[in-house]
Amino acid sequence: MKEFLLQQGVSENLLKEVEKFVDFYKLNQDVIYRVPKPRYKYYGKDTWNKSIAAILTGNHLLLSGPKATGKNVLAENLAFLFHRPLWTISLNINSDPSSLIGSDTFEEGEVRLKKGPIYNASLFGGFAVFDEINMAKNEALSVVHSALDYRRIIDVPGYDRLSLHEATRFIGTMNYGYIGTRDLNEALVSRFLVIDIPTITKTDLKSLISENTDLKNEYIENFAKLFLDLEQKSLNSEISSKSADLRGLLAAIELMKKGLSIRDSLQMGLADKTFDQYEKEIVMDTIDTLFDKNLDSGELFD
Repeated sequence: MKEFLLQQGVSENLLKEVEKFVDFYKLNQDVIYRVPKPRYKYYGKDTWNKSIAAILTGNHLLLSGPKATGKNVLAENLAFLFHRPLWTISLNINSDPSSLIGSDTFEEGEVRLKKGPIYNASLFGGFAVFDEINMAKNEALSVVHSALDYRRIIDVPGYDRLSLHEATRFIGTMNYGYIGTRDLNEALVSRFLVIDIPTITKTDLKSLISENTDLKNEYIENFAKLFLDLEQKSLNSEISSKSADLRGLLAAIELMKKGLSIRDSLQMGLADKTFDQYEKEIVMDTIDTLFDKNLDSGELFD
């Protein structure tokens, strides 16, 4: 990972500080299985520098931005880089404090606390990701306000007060403008450092595709252009963001390697992500302008 980050242009001084962090905060072996092994790397020097600096200074992060900008990939990469166990909490309108901190359970003839992801992350010095943080009701997250600010404590009703492990960090991710999202409470936002994640550059996208597929170099350009074209159409409100799906593109390329046609693969991975017929036609027209209908999927790979 260090070599990759240096190639990205990430500050060498920051990476030396990360090494000190890892050496100082020893990992409990009971949760070592929770240290992620990312399938994808996050590309973006500036975002890496900002994220690493924020974590080293003890701050929590809020990653905002459009779909397919790699917010969750970055969170996973950060946990791997800092060698910390990761808990991910997928928030929704029904999320409540007990789903975050923990709830009562009856064991061996007595009531005990069944620890939730926030409790465990606080206990073991883990990274906890509030996925789609703006989907939850603000009152559900108010329970962690005291953990997110300088106090770094959680009062568990009916139990004791929990002080956060010094290595614990919270990372919120959010897409704005989605159905079901809401504005975040000012008191909550003030407890994070915010990074507006930019869309991926063409150069970084080509590197990502090259690293994760066996495509020939001459075809990587076409797939990168396809994704960026769909992303631009989405940003211009010509189509929704559903088909601008980077995971879907990589999955479609895997289908092609198994022998499925280019058109069918991209239809499954991208076009059919939307259920609006007009949008599907726009996506398929974009695909047809970039790929010869007679091109066999087997010709794409080394």
